[in-house]
Amino acid sequence: MTKPASPAAAVPRRVCILRLSALGDCANVVPVVHTLRAARPDMEIGWVINRTEAGLVADLPGVECLVYDKHGGRSAFRALKRQLAGRRFDALLDMHASWRANRISRLVSAERRIGFDKRRARDAQRLFVRERIPAIASRHVVDGFLAFAAAVGAETPVLDWRVPIPDSDREHAAALLDVARDTRPILFISPCSSHGMRNWAADRYAAAADHAIRAHGMRAVLVGGPSAAEQAMGDSIAAAMQESPTNLVGQTNLKQLLALFEHGRILLTPDSGPAHMANATDIATISLHAATDPRRSGAYRSRELCVDYFAEAAARYRDSTPDALKWGTRIEDDAGVMGLIPVGAVTTRIDQAMTQA
Repeated sequence: MTKPASPAAAVPRRVCILRLSALGDCANVVPVVHTLRAARPDMEIGWVINRTEAGLVADLPGVECLVYDKHGGRSAFRALKRQLAGRRFDALLDMHASWRANRISRLVSAERRIGFDKRRARDAQRLFVRERIPAIASRHVVDGFLAFAAAVGAETPVLDWRVPIPDSDREHAAALLDVARDTRPILFISPCSSHGMRNWAADRYAAAADHAIRAHGMRAVLVGGPSAAEQAMGDSIAAAMQESPTNLVGQTNLKQLLALFEHGRILLTPDSGPAHMANATDIATISLHAATDPRRSGAYRSRELCVDYFAEAAARYRDSTPDALKWGTRIEDDAGVMGLIPVGAVTTRIDQAMTQA
C-alpha cells in the first residue's frame, strides 16, 4: 500500500523526474526544476523525457535529460535502460501516470518512489510507487507537480517557467518579426493543439484577429509547427481574415517560438503546449476551453483571461457539471464542442488584456 509522502529531513541531492510528455505538461514541470534547485543548488536532476519535449528543457542548469523516443518501440526502451544502468537516485518523482510510464519507472533505481495522489493517479500507478503526494485543493496541474517538490523538502515554490534561449534563436525571431520596422503590439495566434478537438474554428480565429487589428492597432501573427494540419489551419485563418496577418506557421523551433512570444502582447490559443510555454514570458495568454477544464489546464499566469465554456460543454455533452466530472475529464468526442465559444467572448478578453497592458 502506498503512503502519503512526507518531506525528507534534507532535500535530496540526486532526483529523477519521470515526465515523458506532452509539451504543455513538460513546460509546467519547469517550475518544479527551479523549485528543487532553489532549495538545493547542487542538486543533480535526471529527467526521463520524450525526445521532442527535451528540445525545450534539455539545457536547464543541473538537468540531464534521459531521452526516450516514444516512437522507437523496443529499441527505445533498451536505449533508456542502458542510460539508467548503474544509476541510483535518492528519489523518483513519478509525474506521469500511464502504463508506458509505469513500465519505464521500473528502470529507475531510487530510495523513495513518489507518485500522484488518488485524484490524479491512473493506470494503476500506485503499484509502481511507495509514496503519494498529499491531496491538495487546487485542481491545476502546476500545483500538483509542485507538490512533488514539497514532498522532498522543497516547500517554497518558484513559479518560473523560463528555459535558456540561445542568442541565435532570439536573433532569428527578431528577424522574422522585423521588429525594428514594425512596432505595433502583436497578437500571436497559435491555433492548434495536439488534440484536434480542442481547436477553435479558423473563421472565428480570423474574426478575433480582425478585431484586434481594427480596435487596438495590433499586428496578427500566426505561429505553429510544421505539420500539414497546422499549415492548413494557418492558411485557412489567413484566407478568412479581412485584414492581413503575418503567417509564420512552421518557421520556428520551440526555443524560437518562445523568443517570438517575448515580443508579443497577447497569445490566443486553445489548451496547447504553447499556452503553457508562454508562462516563461510576459505575454498575456488567452486560452480557449470547452473541451478541457481551465481550472486544471488553463495558462497558469493568465488564468483570469481564460475563456471558459467547460460548464456549457459538461451540461450539453455529459449532462453534468464540471465539479461532478472526474478530475482530468476531457470532452473531446464531439466536433462541435469548441463551437460553444463565441467570437464575442474572445474579443472581450482581447479588450481586457489590452486595457491591463
